[in-house]
Amino acid sequence: MYQSECIGRIMSCRNPDAQARVRGSGAYPCIGGQVRLYSVGNEVLLVTSLYGLPYLSPCSGAGVLGMHIHGGGRCSGNREDPFADAGSHYDTEGCPHPYHQGDLPPVFVNKGLAWGAVVTDRFTIEEIRGKTVIIHRMPDDFMTQPSGNSGEKIACGVIY
Repeated sequence: MYQSECIGRIMSCRNPDAQARVRGSGAYPCIGGQVRLYSVGNEVLLVTSLYGLPYLSPCSGAGVLGMHIHGGGRCSGNREDPFADAGSHYDTEGCPHPYHQGDLPPVFVNKGLAWGAVVTDRFTIEEIRGKTVIIHRMPDDFMTQPSGNSGEKIACGVIY
């Protein structure tokens, strides 16, 4: 069976084991969506569905955004960083970026919309329940320490 068929069957047959409702910061109030998480054997399937994302043009680089699981449990913060309480990338192993357990593939934006799915064995759902999903304004460069130079946190959701 092809992976896309497996994803379709999982999503149509059962409710997610956890999810996060993603909302934009005050500077990005139109962002919304969800990340649904499913246990699949010893792995986790994350299915991301977002709308209202910033999008300039296909060649500007603005159509690729960073996405990570962060270790904090709240989507609150301060004037400089509205999601400061989300903390840094989820990482219980002390690994460098991009080997944090919470490092994920980028989100590709198509006219303000994004959908994607990824399977990972870097964490279990129980390990990240109560943590946050963060969408960043820029793509992750997968090199810069400690967080891939992915810029401003523009959207957040708590995994419940």
